[in-house]
Amino acid sequence: MNQLYDTHAHLNDRMFDSDRDEVIQKIRNSNVGLVNNIAFDIESSRTAIALAEKYDFIYATVGVHPSDVLPMTEQDIDTLRELSKHPKVVAIGEIGLDYHYDDADPEVQKFWLKAQLDLAKELDMPIVIHDRDSKGDCLSILKEKKISKAVVHCFSGSAETAKELIKMGLYISFTGVVTFKNARRAIEAVKAIPIERLFIETDCPYMAPEPFRGQRNDSSLVYRIAEKIAEVKELPVDEVIRITRENAMNFFNIS
Repeated sequence: MNQLYDTHAHLNDRMFDSDRDEVIQKIRNSNVGLVNNIAFDIESSRTAIALAEKYDFIYATVGVHPSDVLPMTEQDIDTLRELSKHPKVVAIGEIGLDYHYDDADPEVQKFWLKAQLDLAKELDMPIVIHDRDSKGDCLSILKEKKISKAVVHCFSGSAETAKELIKMGLYISFTGVVTFKNARRAIEAVKAIPIERLFIETDCPYMAPEPFRGQRNDSSLVYRIAEKIAEVKELPVDEVIRITRENAMNFFNIS
């Protein structure tokens, strides 16, 4: 059977502090062959790299999440540039816009999103995008910056938005949300996206799929997302696992 690729996990989250090594061993034993450990600020960029150094099947990203950009300085961009040189860093992310909470002023978020997009373009690195309730601003900036080497993670938009992203050359990634009973919009988006443009992810420790909704999530449950996409696309599960893995390996330049 083909091994799974969880393209978006937060294994350095404090929710794993008490049993991280045990959880990672469980993930390794559950047919998950690759995991991207995703950074959300400067410190987590460093710890993501440390975890990738410790485990051969884990890779890292570096970047600052929109909710964490308020204290950012130009020096942080230099730090990210240096950290990105590590051989196991596969992308800049997660970066983007998030207007759901009042964590950071939208104009500040836009400034640092553009700065990090510029860095990714300078380095010719893939980008992991976080876009939540941004009222179309994130999409506008991606178009303005002519970004094509990016994945929109934890996609929650419409089928129409999905089609627009695909036209831009972007990839789209789905979490356990597709398994929820009220996930009609996500299912419509899955139907609209060619399988060659799809990734699967857990976004753990959050977004646990059914029947584990509300519990702590981990990468071993990424299989549930593959199962649901296989059901929607009317494909064998192993075919979905193989294609989404190949998509992501090509995108993140993992041989």
